[in-house]
Amino acid sequence: MKNVNSHTGHRTGIFSTIKARFKKNRLGELLVLDGVLSPQQLHTALRNSREQGVQLGRFLVEDNLVSKNVIRRTLIEQFALRCSMAAVAIVISCASMGFSKQARAGQVLDVPGQISLVQSSFEKASYHPKLFGSKEKRSTSLKAFTKWTGMFERFNASLNSASGQGEVAQLKRQLETLKGLPLDQMASSVNSMMNAKRYVTDNRNYGQNDYWATPVEFLQRGGDCEDFAIAKYTALRALGVPENRLRVAIVQDLQKNIPHAILIVYTDKGPLILDNQIKTAINATRVSHYKPIFSINQDAWWLHTAPKGNVTRVASAAR
Repeated sequence: MKNVNSHTGHRTGIFSTIKARFKKNRLGELLVLDGVLSPQQLHTALRNSREQGVQLGRFLVEDNLVSKNVIRRTLIEQFALRCSMAAVAIVISCASMGFSKQARAGQVLDVPGQISLVQSSFEKASYHPKLFGSKEKRSTSLKAFTKWTGMFERFNASLNSASGQGEVAQLKRQLETLKGLPLDQMASSVNSMMNAKRYVTDNRNYGQNDYWATPVEFLQRGGDCEDFAIAKYTALRALGVPENRLRVAIVQDLQKNIPHAILIVYTDKGPLILDNQIKTAINATRVSHYKPIFSINQDAWWLHTAPKGNVTRVASAAR
């Protein structure tokens, strides 16, 4: 928050948070906003609760991620928020304190930059259309994203091994032919290259529900949706695409009713989606079955919310 020591700045921060919370209509979004869950934990919990066929609230309690009292309190607070603006001020003033400590994005290891084939060959994007029409709230605090930051640390360590160096060298040889292409053609080629790799679930590959593999691990063993997206991100960074043109996005697949990961490439013709479920790179305006949850790169992360929402579904969410 800016100018927190200023009376005016403090009021502005509180009312901005009130406005943001007022628009939340789902239990998971509220728990993320309150700092109870990280966006990554919400992504995993949504996927697992769908697979097990249980309500999100029940899954969170049974998996000891959130207590019944916290869920009950969160829902009651949101109900009170919509009934009384006086209650809102109290709730949001308390919730906003949880965002005072920031871990800056600049602390993330820029491993893709270390293996770059060329210096930045594209200008930074001057405009970022809202993804799938969502509202975006930006933060440079990546402290909660341990799977993302941890992946870069393991990626960096793998460059000291012979097998890691071999995989990166082979990747760079494959990418050589793509240097100098227009961004949309480059992205399309990278999408096809990585989509040819094997799809393997995290449970089968690593014995974990949600493991974010390094590009070296992905090239050696295959991976699931976020591993495809991370490998594509790394390849495009190595080809000189600047950070602010790329985001790994976690979305809700409305057709399959499960969370999914894709890579967004912001071209001058609009955002392209690079998706292991779609054979070719496609403009985001042509995709309507994804609802964004959050997106991330090394500069920041963005919480995505719908422009308009319904009243919080208290009864069903708490079961």
